[in-house]
Formats: sequence, structure tokens, C-alpha cells
Amino acid sequence: NPGVVNNRMPVRIRNQMRILAYIEQKELKMSAQPAQVQYTNTGPGCLVRGLYFLFIGWWLGLFWVLAAWFFNLTIIGLPLGLVMINRLPRVMTLRPERVQSWVEVREGAPVLRQQTLPQNPFLLRALYFILIGFWFSLVWMLLAWLILLVTLGLGFPLSFWMFDQVPAITTLARL
Repeated sequence: NPGVVNNRMPVRIRNQMRILAYIEQKELKMSAQPAQVQYTNTGPGCLVRGLYFLFIGWWLGLFWVLAAWFFNLTIIGLPLGLVMINRLPRVMTLRPERVQSWVEVREGAPVLRQQTLPQNPFLLRALYFILIGFWFSLVWMLLAWLILLVTLGLGFPLSFWMFDQVPAITTLARL
């Protein structure tokens, strides 16, 4: 029953159940166009993410970035290095991946579909990475670590945000 939401269910399933229940309650008439639904997969709470970053994320992220930059220096390792940089927010801060969701009606039943956010064209991202992203992302990450260390943790919110933005700074990845 989509109207019943159990608190022991994962957040993603609870959100899907709430969306389906809303559709049934309001008796929305679906057209041929799917209805756009935006919700954020919240993942772990702010306190958990902050504690993870303080005790694990900042030093694990340093090793992760160094390994990624080593792979980026080689042609063969470049794809793995870019994947590692795109995963940096998750490794350092447990940031969940954003997805785009929509509801379609199939055979009279609402179906919730999800996909990651659409990205910029590959050639634009590759050119940006070669000309700007490669060196600027390194400067960006070092600046974030410097802010964190110099302010003795007072710059935590700013550096936390900067680490979350690394994939966009490196390759124009949509977060």
C-alpha cells in the first residue's frame, strides 16, 4: 500500500512511496508528458557527515586525491583518476549522488523513474579539463585544505563546500 510509510524503510524507498501516495490521493491525471519530481537523496545527516569528515574524510581524501592525480598524470590512468575525482565528495563528506526523478503512468499505474543529472557535452568537458580543470582543481583543493588548517576548523563549512565542488571545478560535472 503506497499510503503506508514504514520508518524502518530506506529513505529512498520512503520518498518513492510518499510520491506515489500523493499521486493517488490527489488523483492527478497524467498526460503523455511525465511529471517532473525533484527530491534530494539526503544520505547521512549533517552531524554524521561532519564527524566523518573530521575523523576520516580529510585524511582519506588527501590520499584519494594524491592517487587520483597520479592516475591523471598517465594517459592509461586518466579515466580512473577522473572517476576518483568525481567521487571525492562521497569519499570525503559522504555526499550522496543527486538524481533526477519523474513519474510516468504505465498501464494505468504510476511508475517512478530516476537517472543521474544530465552532463555537459563531452568535448566541452574534455577541453575545459585540459586547459583549466587539471591545474585549477589542484589549486582549489589545496586552498580548501589550507583554509581548514589555518582556521583550526573554523573554516570547516567553507572547505566542506569547496570539497563538494571539486568535480565541477575539475571537469564541469553537474552535481
